[in-house]
Amino acid sequence: MTTINRRKTLALMAGATAALAFGAPAIANNRKIRVGALRFTSHSASFIALERGYFAEAGLDVEFVFFQAAQPMAVAIASGDIDYAVTAVSGGLISLAQKGAIKVIGGALSEDSALDGQQILVSDAAFQAGITEPSKLGGKSFGITQSGSSFHYMGSQIAKAEGVELSFKPLQKVGAVIGALKSGQIDAWSIVPHIAKPLAGSGAVHIIGAVKDYVPNYQITTVFTSAKNAADEREMTQSFLSAFSKGVDDYAAAMIDRKDGDDGVNAMVDLIHKYVYVDRPREKAAPSIINGTMRLNSNAALNLASVQHQLDWFKSEDLVDSSIMIDDLVDQSYVDIIKG
Repeated sequence: MTTINRRKTLALMAGATAALAFGAPAIANNRKIRVGALRFTSHSASFIALERGYFAEAGLDVEFVFFQAAQPMAVAIASGDIDYAVTAVSGGLISLAQKGAIKVIGGALSEDSALDGQQILVSDAAFQAGITEPSKLGGKSFGITQSGSSFHYMGSQIAKAEGVELSFKPLQKVGAVIGALKSGQIDAWSIVPHIAKPLAGSGAVHIIGAVKDYVPNYQITTVFTSAKNAADEREMTQSFLSAFSKGVDDYAAAMIDRKDGDDGVNAMVDLIHKYVYVDRPREKAAPSIINGTMRLNSNAALNLASVQHQLDWFKSEDLVDSSIMIDDLVDQSYVDIIKG
């Protein structure tokens, strides 16, 4: 990896300024950036943008850094270890935003009433004991990665709607939650369909409901960066969002609209498989990748009402400081805002 020192950075900035003066792209210098991601199909827009050259066209030399949970990604943005990321709103992300370290700059994965979304799962033991619908979850354990994670938020919304109490069990990593659910150490969980459906198909767990029935129009993941990048690196940030949005459009065209039929779906599965279910042969990975098809927001538009609801919940649970406001978390100057 090439290290860019301060002198080189200043030279690159000067070159970018000169390019702008002559009408060339503002960021046309192969600027190296690190992008945080999970090995989920919901991160496909970033993978597509890299594989199809959209980041390169924007002058960005992208390296992925993979994580196993949302909150560590927020810490990595704040520390400068990565530049951009897509992940769920979490208590850690909100707290770092309040400290002036990070900003949400767009929306990514959303629940869509027309598509299968995140599923509510129970262990086989719980199912055999009669937990066959969310209303019967009272007193049961619900797996989460950390307190203040998106899993915590979803579980709380399900419990509130059904008028039941859940016992939340932090297990740090998605893999640990899966293991605990399959072995019956926890009773329930909610997760994206590309994980939920294969688990249910194995017989080890059962689907008993859908998150979209409890959290409609849920802005599941957001695009975010450091506050410094948002304020001082506007052209680079806009270039990132532009390339990312092209990846979103390609994903929707192939996997949701199926504009190129089965050939388009298969080509997209081949691309995504380079990053998701990489430990499985293509023929076994393909059904899970297809099952994971969900809505990614066009132009990285952000459902501000959903983010506000999440923020209000975190505050009500004393998981973040009560004084933080939506403008501390979101820089609305970058993206379209979904009003509903």
